[in-house]
Amino acid sequence: MKKITFIYFSGSGSTGKFAESIGKGVSSVESATLKIISIDENDIIKGRYKNDAVINQLETSDAVIFGTPTYMAGCAAQFKAFADATIGTWSEQKWKNKIAAGFTVSGTPSGDKVITLQYLQAFAMQHGMIWLGTGEMPVQSNGVNRLGTWIGAMAFAEQNPVLPITKDDLLSGEVFGRRIADFTINHLR
Repeated sequence: MKKITFIYFSGSGSTGKFAESIGKGVSSVESATLKIISIDENDIIKGRYKNDAVINQLETSDAVIFGTPTYMAGCAAQFKAFADATIGTWSEQKWKNKIAAGFTVSGTPSGDKVITLQYLQAFAMQHGMIWLGTGEMPVQSNGVNRLGTWIGAMAFAEQNPVLPITKDDLLSGEVFGRRIADFTINHLR
């Protein structure tokens, strides 16, 4: 069994809904186990993230998926506090050669989400991780990858209280999750 762990922050709940759809895709693949961790704001004290159990969970995972909403052309401060807290993991290269991927959500169709995904990719690369993109052609007839992204998954959080993430973006997340699980199982020894 390959252990895949998500670590994400969600301010309004939309990023959490998108994480669930990606997790549904991961869970659909045999030989993959899933752990989803939401960054708890209570673990941030005076701007510093502190939760050794979460860091240890990530260190024992085969793949780590990072998620954050895009706020003002970047990741949420809560996610950045978590990322900064991984300096010890980085210095010992405990995530080296693990699979990494990322996802983000914003309240506009573009929202500069690609900048957030580039940050997540650079963060993973500094840890020596192997970055996995979506691998999907844009604007497919079933709605997959309607936003045309390759670096990581993205969704547009429309102002709809019933379904803040469109069914197309949720399906895109599910397909992305399956890709992550399949790749982790088939390419890691």
